[in-house]
Amino acid sequence: MIIGVPKEIKVEEFRVGITPFGVHDLYQGGHTVLVETGAGEGSGFPDVGYRKAGAQVLDKHSLFERAELIVKVKEPVPAEYDFIRPEQAIFTYLHLAPNRGLTEVLLRKRVTGIAYETLAKDGGLPLLSPMSEIAGRMAPLMGSYYLQKFKGGSGILATGASGVRPAKIVILGAGVVGSNAARVASNLGMDTLVMNRGTERLQKIDELFSGRVKTLPVTTQTIAEEIREADILVGAVLVPGGRSPILITRQMLGTMKKGAVLVDVSIDQGGCIETSHPTTHDDPVFAVDGIIHYCVANMPGAYPRTSTLALTNATLPYVKIIADHGIKKAVQEDMVIRSALNTYHGKIVNQALAASLGFTTV
Repeated sequence: MIIGVPKEIKVEEFRVGITPFGVHDLYQGGHTVLVETGAGEGSGFPDVGYRKAGAQVLDKHSLFERAELIVKVKEPVPAEYDFIRPEQAIFTYLHLAPNRGLTEVLLRKRVTGIAYETLAKDGGLPLLSPMSEIAGRMAPLMGSYYLQKFKGGSGILATGASGVRPAKIVILGAGVVGSNAARVASNLGMDTLVMNRGTERLQKIDELFSGRVKTLPVTTQTIAEEIREADILVGAVLVPGGRSPILITRQMLGTMKKGAVLVDVSIDQGGCIETSHPTTHDDPVFAVDGIIHYCVANMPGAYPRTSTLALTNATLPYVKIIADHGIKKAVQEDMVIRSALNTYHGKIVNQALAASLGFTTV
């Protein structure tokens, strides 16, 4: 199979879809790998490394023109839409629920859209987990940074000091993002609370942190009570393939302390805070009612070397399955790959995505 790895052009996105080590594995398996010039430089992988691994390094137009399967990190942005060929396959973080424009492009071009974030195996999301882990660990750090007074925050040192209480962090969601955010926050000494709809994950949090992290079920009342004293609020809610539910309304925002910081990690799927909208690494925050909002839609892109290595470790086995079996056979016969299928032959095939956009599934 001919596999294309283009350079990411989302603002301040330095990750790359496959490392040279991954390219070498695919090349050894008899596949042709095309890598766009400069694709890996932001992650510390120069073109010469890809050439040594067996890749052909070429321009974006030639890559899209020849590749049967495009392997990316982030969803195609409008500047890339014209490069996408009809009937092509794309394997990436698609995050289509809040992105009707891209969804319509994929449907119109009958693209086989295979999404990392919906690939399910043994009850987990193995391609979402590595980036969720990194984003979760970043969330308390970003929140702590923007608590600085000169950044618009309340001026509270998140770790506290001798005789001074630490910051309170409230984490909405107890999945991979939430548990990793709790790990970092509690290790920094923050007063850490994790809230979740189901109690099973909360029990795991209790066991994992031996009582160092508090837990509460998510209800409108419990959220309203806890966010009043929160210095940092982390949105870590996920509906695989669908839009994140709104848990914090504009009215609730008004009850929070001025200078508090919201880190909405759910923003890739629309966000779980009503006042959130996607931001970028070069312009990451905005304020609403005196509350700082950090809503960067590609948080792990700030640490591209770590993120690219972790991502390739997770995705490469599935790229091999698609390449070895062929796109049609892989999506029809491999149930794990099929779980990642979002669009196929001009139709939406993921029920959560269809429900979010008001489409019907095949």
